[in-house]
Amino acid sequence: MTGRALITEVQNTWCPGCGNFTIQHTLKTILAEREATGRSLDDVVLVSGIGCHAKIADYLNINSFYTLHGRTIPVATGIKLANPDLAVICCCGDGDCYAEGLDHLIFAAKRNIDITVIVHNNRVYGLTTGQYTPTSPLGFRGKSTPLGTAEFPLNPVELMLASGATYIARGYTKKMDQLKTLIRGGIDHPGFSFIDVLQICATFFPAADYYTPRVYEPGDHDPSRFDLACALARKWDYNADARIALGVFYRTTFPSFNERLGTPKKSPKEREQGIRDLLASRI
Repeated sequence: MTGRALITEVQNTWCPGCGNFTIQHTLKTILAEREATGRSLDDVVLVSGIGCHAKIADYLNINSFYTLHGRTIPVATGIKLANPDLAVICCCGDGDCYAEGLDHLIFAAKRNIDITVIVHNNRVYGLTTGQYTPTSPLGFRGKSTPLGTAEFPLNPVELMLASGATYIARGYTKKMDQLKTLIRGGIDHPGFSFIDVLQICATFFPAADYYTPRVYEPGDHDPSRFDLACALARKWDYNADARIALGVFYRTTFPSFNERLGTPKKSPKEREQGIRDLLASRI
């Protein structure tokens, strides 16, 4: 173990009470455990988008890549295809991933790209001070909808079930121990992993009083059953008073995109030489 300080010295500008802190420290714990087992943290890449969530790339001391708004997943896909030995983690926002990046999310799930997508779902555009997103509840009053939205929210879990994701889970930033289990399970899963995290925005959508009494983990759920996962996903949808299930909704094993492509294994030296050859061919 190298003893690397996983939290950087960059000034943290998240609001006090922001759920992003929970996700940051959950990842820190998982990464420290990974390093303690002898796996190098240099084999982990964190990809983030644009929004409050994206600052996590500044605050965690691992390889990272800032992308354009909504473009975390295509960049992560390219990294994984170029070097299948890397553990690639995407941190996205709900506006970032379910609006601008929705097509990329669906196709990554369809292809079963072996990456882990963690959606910081605070149900609001926090960085731009409070506009509604695809997951904002019906009637949400924000900067762009002062009279309340007239739209029902997108159901991300149901969408991922329809799109072919092979690991689908929902966590909550006030359930840190469970969140760690869900994210670790996603990283270890051989295929496309999706974790929708109900993340508290303390400033523009402080929903803890709504979530906390409603969240639960169904003890009798079988995540290998697609039909049960679909039924569970629908229970909290248009019914705002329904209880909110947390945990793994669905998990199955299916060949990843890399496996189906037959991407050959290469040593670091071979990959470096391939990059040099490619650059030389462009000169």
